[in-house]
Amino acid sequence: MTDSHDNLILAFESSADETSASVVKNGHIILSNIVATQIASHQRFGGIVPEVASRHHLEWIDRVTQEALMRAHITDPETQLSAVAATFGPGLVGSLLIGLMAGKTFAMVHNLPFIGVNHLAGHISAANFVKATVYPAMAIMVSGGHTELVWMAKENVFQIIGTTLDDAAGEAFDKVGRILGLKYPAGKEMQEMAQKGHADIHFPIAHTEADFDFSFSGLKSAVLNYVHHEKQLDRTINKNDVAASFQKAVIEAIIEKATLAIEKFQPQQLLLGGGVAANLALRCAVEDLAMKYQLVLTEAPIELSGDNAAMIGAAAFLAYKQKHFSGLDLNVDPSLNFTRM
Repeated sequence: MTDSHDNLILAFESSADETSASVVKNGHIILSNIVATQIASHQRFGGIVPEVASRHHLEWIDRVTQEALMRAHITDPETQLSAVAATFGPGLVGSLLIGLMAGKTFAMVHNLPFIGVNHLAGHISAANFVKATVYPAMAIMVSGGHTELVWMAKENVFQIIGTTLDDAAGEAFDKVGRILGLKYPAGKEMQEMAQKGHADIHFPIAHTEADFDFSFSGLKSAVLNYVHHEKQLDRTINKNDVAASFQKAVIEAIIEKATLAIEKFQPQQLLLGGGVAANLALRCAVEDLAMKYQLVLTEAPIELSGDNAAMIGAAAFLAYKQKHFSGLDLNVDPSLNFTRM
């Protein structure tokens, strides 16, 4: 049910290996969210192949758009929709182009304002489907390509206070998964293995020059060295224990940096988003952290932790309220990021 005061946004997301279209009402109600995944196509390569991803986006973009419109009962876009949004970065160049061009074309044809959205803002804004954000707030953004602490002094203003200097946490999960012989993406299976294992192997946590920055490359190398060393001694490797110990190290690094940031910036609310936010052990650790500092915690729903267009619609609504629209000449920015404080 909608009325004249509702704002409906059609959003597109195609930054990596998910083709998605969604209609979001008022920034926090999902009317439709269609996601076509490509995981099966990329598993045999052990990771995303950009050219393959782009071709799949071309095959799926029209189908997910029509399905999203149908499920949201959008029959007259020009009068029913308030705006169109699409991710323009960061991500893979070819993949980003498909969703961005679809969004800009739809906006132009139906005479609707267009909003370019930062993919990272989408992951953070997914928390708005649970609870409205109270500012100032801090987000722990953990995904396959990004691990960042983001400060939000006010609505729709994002500033990085800590970032990864090398591998992101999700990337490290996939690389360690490959070491253990797991299929891509390895995060879910690593979590299941960790639940069966004992975190009794010591893997180091990197201490960076900047207080709030992360580094996971050394941790990945430590796991690789451990596995090689055990094989050389002809010892049986308990992969569940390796997974549990690695996961523990990743989470401890995230909580350590987040704790320092909370103590310095004193947020009112803590947000957790990104694909790795689906990890139950991480969620429990962040919940304990929020409880320790008596912070309101909002976690992106697990089903919206991965890449999807609904989160882009949520982020677009923040820009829509401030009338921050994009020109149809907007281009993709594969290395797009927030301003660093």
